[in-house]
Amino acid sequence: MVNTVTDMSNDPDNSTAANYSGHVDPQGAPATRELADITITKLSVGPMDNNAYLLVCKHNGGAVLIDAANDADRILDLLGTAPNATLDGIVTTHSHYDHWQALAAVAEKTGAKLYAGAADAAGVPVPTDVTLEHGDTVPVGDCRLDVIGLRGHTPGSVALLYTDPDGHPHLFTGDSLFPGGPGKTETPRTFASLMNDLESRVFGPLPNTTWVYPGHGDDTTLGKERPHLAQWRSRGW
Repeated sequence: MVNTVTDMSNDPDNSTAANYSGHVDPQGAPATRELADITITKLSVGPMDNNAYLLVCKHNGGAVLIDAANDADRILDLLGTAPNATLDGIVTTHSHYDHWQALAAVAEKTGAKLYAGAADAAGVPVPTDVTLEHGDTVPVGDCRLDVIGLRGHTPGSVALLYTDPDGHPHLFTGDSLFPGGPGKTETPRTFASLMNDLESRVFGPLPNTTWVYPGHGDDTTLGKERPHLAQWRSRGW
């Protein structure tokens, strides 16, 4: 069963415990957040506690899955709890293996169009239908996700921004931003690249109320993370 909880647009720091907390237990029940035009359902899958996110447009049932990371049967069961939804697209945020383990099975069952960052598409073993660049969009029924390129964790990592007309922005960051800092990078150059993109493309234009949905673990907000940017830059990872 999907646990439906209320929106937090007026409570971005989650001071009200009854509201959506951004936490789901590994192998536990999903949690769904109701916004004006879409629902967002978060599910933890696989041994690495990957987050898969199902976004469904309330107007026509068009849906997008962000990261078919693992546990194809559980993801397909989740789709079955939204009987009026049609999975039109699956976005893979980056090419690391733990983010596409269920992609082939879910794509085969649903026929969804597959999206990935242009620089990472070759590393995803299921052929990508649409390669994404910074500034592109992905439709979610009558709504849309704006693509933000975040180069560093991988060359073609993408974040996906949903701007709620009745609330704060919602940002799906893959492994590029977590509570406590940016995702892992391999060299000082790739670390600098990721920090530069986070500062110029995320923290620069977006407000503190932006809700962040990472590829693993609990959610956060830009307001919680912004005071630590200089510390992240100085520590170098």
